[in-house]
Amino acid sequence: MEKLLECCVDSVESAVIAAQNGADRLELCANLMIGGTSPSPALFREIRTRVSAPIRVLLRPRFGDFLYTEAEFAVIRREIRMFRELGADGVVVGCLTPEGNLDMQRMEILIEEAGFLPVTLHRAFDVCTDPLQALEDAKALGIDTILTSGQQASCAAGKGLLAELSKGVGEVRIMAGAGVDAAVIADFLKTTPIRAFHLSGKEVLQSGMSYRKEGVPMGLPGMDEFQIWRANPESIRKARLALDEK
Repeated sequence: MEKLLECCVDSVESAVIAAQNGADRLELCANLMIGGTSPSPALFREIRTRVSAPIRVLLRPRFGDFLYTEAEFAVIRREIRMFRELGADGVVVGCLTPEGNLDMQRMEILIEEAGFLPVTLHRAFDVCTDPLQALEDAKALGIDTILTSGQQASCAAGKGLLAELSKGVGEVRIMAGAGVDAAVIADFLKTTPIRAFHLSGKEVLQSGMSYRKEGVPMGLPGMDEFQIWRANPESIRKARLALDEK
Protein backbone atom coordinates (compact mmCIF):
# COMPACT_ATOMS: atom_id res chain seq x y z
CA MET A 1 0.00 0.00 0.00
CA GLU A 2 1.05 3.58 -0.57
CA LYS A 3 2.51 5.63 2.25
CA LEU A 4 0.05 7.78 4.17
CA LEU A 5 0.44 10.56 6.72
CA GLU A 6 -2.80 11.42 8.51
CA CYS A 7 -2.96 14.32 10.95
CA CYS A 8 -5.55 14.54 13.70
CA VAL A 9 -6.80 18.12 14.11
CA ASP A 10 -9.46 19.87 16.17
CA SER A 11 -9.22 23.43 14.89
CA VAL A 12 -9.12 25.38 11.65
CA GLU A 13 -5.61 26.56 12.47
CA SER A 14 -4.28 23.03 12.99
CA ALA A 15 -5.99 21.78 9.84
CA VAL A 16 -4.36 24.47 7.70
CA ILE A 17 -0.94 23.87 9.27
CA ALA A 18 -1.20 20.11 8.73
CA ALA A 19 -2.29 20.44 5.11
CA GLN A 20 0.42 22.97 4.30
CA ASN A 21 3.19 20.86 5.81
CA GLY A 22 2.67 17.47 4.28
CA ALA A 23 -0.44 15.73 5.63
CA ASP A 24 -2.06 13.47 3.05
CA ARG A 25 -5.30 13.33 5.01
CA LEU A 26 -6.93 14.90 8.05
CA GLU A 27 -8.88 13.26 10.83
CA LEU A 28 -11.17 15.95 12.17
CA CYS A 29 -12.40 15.86 15.75
CA ALA A 30 -13.17 18.15 18.64
CA ASN A 31 -11.52 18.07 22.06
CA LEU A 32 -8.27 16.41 21.08
CA MET A 33 -7.10 16.87 24.68
CA ILE A 34 -9.52 14.13 25.82
CA GLY A 35 -8.90 11.78 22.91
CA GLY A 36 -11.31 13.41 20.47
CA THR A 37 -15.07 13.76 20.20
CA SER A 38 -17.37 14.55 17.29
CA PRO A 39 -16.71 17.96 15.71
CA SER A 40 -19.37 20.51 14.83
CA PRO A 41 -20.70 20.92 11.29
CA ALA A 42 -19.55 24.55 11.37
CA LEU A 43 -15.96 23.50 12.10
CA PHE A 44 -16.05 21.00 9.22
CA ARG A 45 -17.46 23.57 6.82
CA GLU A 46 -14.87 26.19 7.72
CA ILE A 47 -11.99 23.77 7.28
CA ARG A 48 -13.44 22.49 4.02
CA THR A 49 -13.35 26.03 2.60
CA ARG A 50 -9.66 26.38 3.46
CA VAL A 51 -8.19 22.89 2.94
CA SER A 52 -8.34 20.57 -0.07
CA ALA A 53 -6.90 17.49 1.67
CA PRO A 54 -9.33 14.61 2.30
CA ILE A 55 -11.09 14.82 5.68
CA ARG A 56 -12.28 11.83 7.68
CA VAL A 57 -14.51 12.79 10.59
CA LEU A 58 -14.23 11.17 14.02
CA LEU A 59 -17.68 10.39 15.43
CA ARG A 60 -17.57 9.84 19.17
CA PRO A 61 -20.38 11.34 21.26
CA ARG A 62 -18.44 11.56 24.51
CA PHE A 63 -15.21 10.95 26.37
CA GLY A 64 -14.71 7.46 27.82
CA ASP A 65 -15.44 3.91 26.71
CA PHE A 66 -17.02 2.67 23.48
CA LEU A 67 -20.06 0.95 24.96
CA TYR A 68 -22.83 3.27 23.86
CA THR A 69 -26.41 3.71 25.00
CA GLU A 70 -29.23 3.55 22.47
CA ALA A 71 -29.39 7.34 22.46
CA GLU A 72 -25.64 7.71 21.93
CA PHE A 73 -25.74 5.20 19.08
CA ALA A 74 -28.60 7.10 17.49
CA VAL A 75 -26.48 10.27 17.63
CA ILE A 76 -23.57 8.55 15.86
CA ARG A 77 -25.92 7.35 13.10
CA ARG A 78 -27.28 10.86 12.61
CA GLU A 79 -23.78 12.31 12.54
CA ILE A 80 -22.67 9.86 9.84
CA ARG A 81 -25.58 10.90 7.64
CA MET A 82 -24.96 14.58 8.34
CA PHE A 83 -21.23 14.55 7.56
CA ARG A 84 -21.76 12.37 4.50
CA GLU A 85 -24.15 15.01 3.18
CA LEU A 86 -21.69 17.78 4.09
CA GLY A 87 -19.01 16.18 1.93
CA ALA A 88 -16.76 14.28 4.35
CA ASP A 89 -14.31 11.91 2.72
CA GLY A 90 -14.75 9.20 5.33
CA VAL A 91 -15.81 8.52 8.91
CA VAL A 92 -13.98 7.19 11.95
CA VAL A 93 -16.07 5.06 14.33
CA GLY A 94 -16.04 2.14 16.73
CA CYS A 95 -18.50 0.33 19.01
CA LEU A 96 -17.77 -2.44 21.49
CA THR A 97 -19.79 -5.01 23.40
CA PRO A 98 -19.56 -5.22 27.22
CA GLU A 99 -17.23 -8.20 26.72
CA GLY A 100 -14.72 -6.14 24.75
CA ASN A 101 -15.49 -7.39 21.25
CA LEU A 102 -16.46 -5.36 18.21
CA ASP A 103 -20.22 -4.89 18.25
CA MET A 104 -20.80 -6.39 14.83
CA GLN A 105 -24.50 -5.61 14.68
CA ARG A 106 -23.97 -1.93 15.41
CA MET A 107 -20.88 -1.67 13.24
CA GLU A 108 -22.80 -3.10 10.30
CA ILE A 109 -25.48 -0.45 10.79
CA LEU A 110 -22.89 2.35 10.89
CA ILE A 111 -21.15 1.08 7.77
CA GLU A 112 -24.50 0.96 6.00
CA GLU A 113 -25.14 4.57 7.06
CA ALA A 114 -21.72 5.54 5.67
CA GLY A 115 -22.70 4.22 2.26
CA PHE A 116 -19.93 4.99 -0.23
CA LEU A 117 -17.67 6.58 2.42
CA PRO A 118 -14.64 4.59 3.60
CA VAL A 119 -14.65 3.74 7.31
CA THR A 120 -11.77 3.85 9.79
CA LEU A 121 -12.06 1.75 12.94
CA HIS A 122 -10.58 3.99 15.63
CA ARG A 123 -8.71 3.04 18.78
CA ALA A 124 -11.67 1.20 20.22
CA PHE A 125 -9.61 -1.55 18.59
CA ASP A 126 -6.92 -0.98 21.21
CA VAL A 127 -9.20 -1.95 24.08
CA CYS A 128 -10.67 -5.05 22.41
CA THR A 129 -10.12 -8.27 24.29
CA ASP A 130 -8.71 -10.13 21.27
CA PRO A 131 -7.01 -7.95 18.63
CA LEU A 132 -6.54 -10.76 16.13
CA GLN A 133 -10.24 -11.61 16.25
CA ALA A 134 -11.06 -7.90 16.01
CA LEU A 135 -8.93 -7.75 12.86
CA GLU A 136 -10.88 -10.64 11.33
CA ASP A 137 -14.14 -8.93 12.29
CA ALA A 138 -12.96 -5.67 10.73
CA LYS A 139 -12.09 -7.50 7.51
CA ALA A 140 -15.54 -9.11 7.45
CA LEU A 141 -17.15 -5.69 7.91
CA GLY A 142 -15.21 -4.16 5.03
CA ILE A 143 -13.36 -1.68 7.23
CA ASP A 144 -10.95 0.43 5.20
CA THR A 145 -8.42 1.35 7.94
CA ILE A 146 -7.67 0.35 11.52
CA LEU A 147 -6.07 3.08 13.64
CA THR A 148 -4.13 1.38 16.42
CA SER A 149 -1.24 1.68 18.83
CA GLY A 150 -0.91 -2.10 19.06
CA GLN A 151 -2.96 -2.06 22.28
CA GLN A 152 -0.28 -0.10 24.12
CA ALA A 153 0.04 3.49 25.33
CA SER A 154 2.23 4.25 22.28
CA CYS A 155 2.71 2.60 18.92
CA ALA A 156 6.42 2.20 19.68
CA ALA A 157 5.51 0.01 22.66
CA GLY A 158 2.95 -1.86 20.56
CA LYS A 159 5.22 -2.38 17.54
CA GLY A 160 5.28 -6.15 17.89
CA LEU A 161 1.51 -6.50 17.66
CA LEU A 162 1.33 -3.91 14.89
CA ALA A 163 3.79 -5.92 12.82
CA GLU A 164 1.81 -9.11 13.49
CA LEU A 165 -1.45 -7.46 12.49
CA SER A 166 0.09 -6.24 9.24
CA LYS A 167 0.88 -9.79 8.13
CA GLY A 168 -2.75 -10.91 8.07
CA VAL A 169 -4.34 -7.65 7.12
CA GLY A 170 -5.77 -8.43 3.68
CA GLU A 171 -7.38 -5.30 2.22
CA VAL A 172 -7.46 -3.44 5.54
CA ARG A 173 -4.82 -0.78 6.12
CA ILE A 174 -3.14 -0.80 9.54
CA MET A 175 -2.33 2.78 10.55
CA ALA A 176 -0.01 3.30 13.51
CA GLY A 177 -1.01 5.99 15.98
CA ALA A 178 -0.13 7.31 19.46
CA GLY A 179 3.30 8.82 19.95
CA VAL A 180 4.09 9.05 16.25
CA ASP A 181 6.88 11.41 15.20
CA ALA A 182 9.61 11.46 12.59
CA ALA A 183 11.85 9.09 14.54
CA VAL A 184 9.05 6.55 15.05
CA ILE A 185 8.17 6.68 11.36
CA ALA A 186 11.79 6.11 10.34
CA ASP A 187 12.06 3.12 12.68
CA PHE A 188 8.76 1.56 11.55
CA LEU A 189 9.67 1.88 7.88
CA LYS A 190 12.84 -0.11 8.54
CA THR A 191 11.40 -2.77 10.85
CA THR A 192 7.70 -3.27 9.99
CA PRO A 193 5.45 -3.47 6.93
CA ILE A 194 3.45 -0.46 8.16
CA ARG A 195 3.35 2.51 5.81
CA ALA A 196 0.47 4.56 7.27
CA PHE A 197 0.88 6.84 10.27
CA HIS A 198 -1.44 9.03 12.34
CA LEU A 199 -0.21 11.94 14.46
CA SER A 200 -1.31 15.26 15.88
CA GLY A 201 2.17 16.80 15.76
CA LYS A 202 0.94 19.13 18.45
CA GLU A 203 2.64 21.84 20.45
CA VAL A 204 1.25 23.54 23.54
CA LEU A 205 0.77 27.26 23.16
CA GLN A 206 0.03 29.78 25.85
CA SER A 207 -3.23 31.68 25.75
CA GLY A 208 -3.13 35.31 24.63
CA MET A 209 -5.04 36.31 27.77
CA SER A 210 -3.15 38.85 29.84
CA TYR A 211 -5.73 38.62 32.64
CA ARG A 212 -5.96 35.10 34.03
CA LYS A 213 -8.45 34.08 36.67
CA GLU A 214 -6.83 31.05 38.29
CA GLY A 215 -8.55 28.33 40.26
CA VAL A 216 -11.77 28.27 38.21
CA PRO A 217 -11.62 25.09 36.09
CA MET A 218 -14.09 24.79 33.24
CA GLY A 219 -13.68 21.03 32.99
CA LEU A 220 -11.39 18.43 34.51
CA PRO A 221 -9.59 19.65 37.64
CA GLY A 222 -5.93 20.30 37.00
CA MET A 223 -6.40 21.03 33.31
CA ASP A 224 -4.76 24.33 32.37
CA GLU A 225 -7.42 26.61 30.88
CA PHE A 226 -4.71 28.85 29.40
CA GLN A 227 -3.02 26.28 27.19
CA ILE A 228 -3.95 25.65 23.56
CA TRP A 229 -3.02 22.55 21.58
CA ARG A 230 -2.13 23.24 17.98
CA ALA A 231 -0.36 21.39 15.17
CA ASN A 232 3.31 22.26 14.93
CA PRO A 233 4.52 22.89 11.35
CA GLU A 234 8.02 21.60 11.94
CA SER A 235 6.85 18.35 13.58
CA ILE A 236 4.58 17.56 10.66
CA ARG A 237 7.18 18.58 8.09
CA LYS A 238 9.77 16.28 9.71
CA ALA A 239 7.26 13.43 9.78
CA ARG A 240 6.59 13.96 6.07
CA LEU A 241 10.29 13.91 5.27
CA ALA A 242 10.80 10.73 7.29
CA LEU A 243 7.92 9.04 5.50
CA ASP A 244 9.28 10.04 2.09
CA GLU A 245 12.72 8.58 2.76
CA LYS A 246 13.40 5.54 0.58
